[in-house]
Amino acid sequence: MRKDVENWWRQAERDLITAENCKNSKDYYACAFFCQQSVEKGLKALFILKNRTSSGKTHSLIYLAAETDTPQKFHSFLRRLAPEFVTTRYPDAGYGTPFEIYDEEIATETLEKSKEVMEWIKSQINR
Repeated sequence: MRKDVENWWRQAERDLITAENCKNSKDYYACAFFCQQSVEKGLKALFILKNRTSSGKTHSLIYLAAETDTPQKFHSFLRRLAPEFVTTRYPDAGYGTPFEIYDEEIATETLEKSKEVMEWIKSQINR
């Protein structure tokens, strides 16, 4: 595996662990943030593997999904996950302070769906 693919993938996996840790500590907004980061980095690893070039500075999960032939069944979730890299960090992005607008239900659903996407990415990287 190319070193850059490996680096992106390893960080994606670590971010998913961090998301789980944040959920367990009830830092639900941080769980959602690290889920988004994990999936974005995982898709970037897959993009590099498939295209043999960087995806650039994009944060668009839908662009990355389209360019990596990510199954359509994940696209609806990816559209909902995409803004989390902003909404989870800025009080003026989600009509309230992030730590107050996220709850266990949101964190749990986001984490479960992120794990599904990451499992699919892993199956593609390990081909």
